[in-house]
Amino acid sequence: MVPGFSRLAVKGYRRLRDVDLELRPLNVLIGANGVGKSSVLDVLDLMAASAGANLESSITELGGMASLLTADGQTTDMVVSLQVAQDGAAPLDYEIKLSSKGYGYEISYEKMMQQRTVKSSTPFKYIDSIGSRIRYQHSGKFVEPNWDYRWLETSLSQVPKMYREAESFRRLLADVSEIYHALDVKGRSPVRMPQALSPARTPGTNGEDLLSCLYMLRETERDRFEALEDALKAAFPTFQRLEFPPQSGGLLTLGWRDENFTRPIFANELSEGTLRFIWLATLLQSPGLPKVVLIDEPEVSLHPEMLRLLSDLMREASERTQLIVATHSDRFVRFLKPEELIVCDRDDLGGATFNRADDLDLAMWMDEYTLDQLWSMGRLGARP
Repeated sequence: MVPGFSRLAVKGYRRLRDVDLELRPLNVLIGANGVGKSSVLDVLDLMAASAGANLESSITELGGMASLLTADGQTTDMVVSLQVAQDGAAPLDYEIKLSSKGYGYEISYEKMMQQRTVKSSTPFKYIDSIGSRIRYQHSGKFVEPNWDYRWLETSLSQVPKMYREAESFRRLLADVSEIYHALDVKGRSPVRMPQALSPARTPGTNGEDLLSCLYMLRETERDRFEALEDALKAAFPTFQRLEFPPQSGGLLTLGWRDENFTRPIFANELSEGTLRFIWLATLLQSPGLPKVVLIDEPEVSLHPEMLRLLSDLMREASERTQLIVATHSDRFVRFLKPEELIVCDRDDLGGATFNRADDLDLAMWMDEYTLDQLWSMGRLGARP
């Protein structure tokens, strides 16, 4: 069964005028700038915030409802649908419609449902909210909230925890990671500075918990730490090991042992590409990976050989979590399989289109060309 979500459909969100996208364990979106790759990450990030009762603040931070809608002068509504496969049962379907209202927005409807039996043409509804009528399914009947309901937050975010199916879906959606953008590696960025140890199961979206996560891996997940060091040895043949020498004030720093040098190379001395690869490799080996991880442009500053290793790390991680990755690097695409690749383009009206590469009948071409060559040739359909 696919970890995370099996399908995402969006209408009216920026470039995502009307798209329906099958999702698999590893999903790498490739296409030119401005075709809607990042919009897929952004809309999932927004939905994750909504599951944590942060929809209103997130829309405000993004510039308001008007800045989220498809900029055609006609779109006033945004509809997002998510599907989760179920073992031995029909999938759970969740859908929400947000509509412009003055300078703000309203939740026009929200529903979560499942086709319980093949005999019934009507799906079973766990949430059925339309406007001001808010209803949850509980013990075979609909009940309305008896608490101070927040009208600009979703019904899903306010579902009582004893409503098992709806709460399970909410936790999954809320667990979608923040977007891992290109790592800040400037001179005094968090990843280059000494860090205090703290409980950390991921390295942080800006590397602020990298040392804590690495230290925890070494002490409690030795196999994963050794797999990470093996990846570093494959990428950097003279690399020996990682160390965590103490600094003043109870802080630790990152030490890189290299066979060519007598002292460790510290984080503030490492190259941008080296730091970014350590950060990504640590993320993908983290035992605390969210159920769905969003990564934008992982190829920044990485040598092609590191991209090959990164694709292997992503493939292994996708057995434990769902990865949704946006890139415009043809070099990265070279190391992917057609079933992992989603080709993004624009239609005649400027909206996004998505095609899975293994639906494009590439078998004949794959005998002679790699995926990046087919993309450059235009055989995948997107404009490189």
